[in-house]
Amino acid sequence: MDKTNHSLTGLALRKFKKNFWGVLSFVFIVILVFIAIFAYVLSPDKTRNANWGDLSIHSKSPGFTVKMLTLPAKHNDSSFSDYFVGKTSVSAKIPILKYTVTADSLTYYEYTDEPSFAVTKTIPLSAFGKNSTSKEIQENYISEQTFILGTDSQGRDMLSRLIIGSRVSIAIGFVAVFISLIVGIFFGAIAGYYGGKVDAFVMWLVNIIWSIPTLLLVIAITLALGKGFWQVFVAVGLTMWVEVARVVRGQVISLKQSQFVTAARALGYKNSRIIFNHILPNSMAPVIVISAANFASAILVESGLSFLGLGAQPPIPSWGGMIKDHYNYIILGKPYLAMAPGIAMLLLVLAFMMMGNALRDALDVKSE
Repeated sequence: MDKTNHSLTGLALRKFKKNFWGVLSFVFIVILVFIAIFAYVLSPDKTRNANWGDLSIHSKSPGFTVKMLTLPAKHNDSSFSDYFVGKTSVSAKIPILKYTVTADSLTYYEYTDEPSFAVTKTIPLSAFGKNSTSKEIQENYISEQTFILGTDSQGRDMLSRLIIGSRVSIAIGFVAVFISLIVGIFFGAIAGYYGGKVDAFVMWLVNIIWSIPTLLLVIAITLALGKGFWQVFVAVGLTMWVEVARVVRGQVISLKQSQFVTAARALGYKNSRIIFNHILPNSMAPVIVISAANFASAILVESGLSFLGLGAQPPIPSWGGMIKDHYNYIILGKPYLAMAPGIAMLLLVLAFMMMGNALRDALDVKSE
């Protein structure tokens, strides 16, 4: 069957499917988005922001296992929202070395790296509920817990913090790119279509913003809006629209003299309809490619801000913040504390860049 009978979208999709690394990157990103959405379902630590920790087990290596004594919570109400935002009321957990159970009490030794300094405490069996037997307590309240990626400097589960932290990186990509597209497409479209003084003003604004180092501009906007979760998203988005505006402007300039635009004008269509219904849909291919690259840029900028203490604020976990908290451990013999979030960030940025390259090849009609 002749390929000319197929739509350009169909041809581009077929070319994209043939790109192994592009498809692999897309699948990786989809999986990571799924993990970010259901982070609290998948993470071992269900507390909000995966913030449970105990200093007695801080900075433990991957695969560390410890006995954990769980004390029943007085108020342990749960709701459907806990699956998406984490639990606020949880049972207290105590890492222990060993324990003994008598007829009416439980004696345990708190965990410590030096067993001879272990603190001994005794609690009555009635604290676990009336008529609780020693067998029920051992089965329901004492268990082995394994930290697959070890624990951080505060004794928190690294794997849980890594999973919850993926939300910040994924969200910053979507929100920042969305803001940059809205602002960039608007300014680029009116500059390219109307030309003259409008074009000169928009390009003057673009050149001014482009002349300022991105990180410095983001820091300035962040300080103006205040430190916080959503302020960072807006700040990053407001610094990424200039590249989108330049590309859209060039596309609009090349398309506004086309025959279909002349026909639309002859039919009396308004300029806004010509721009948004006729010109922009035919100029989205390079914008899609830039958006994929901007995803990667937004993730790196947010990580840099978190490393400087201007990103997502504690106790919200973010990969940049985790690197900031543990980069000193690289020279202290525990590099995995900083390498784990660093590798996760590297893979995510690499996936977006490779998917962007695949989209560029797929949307390049000249290569077909």
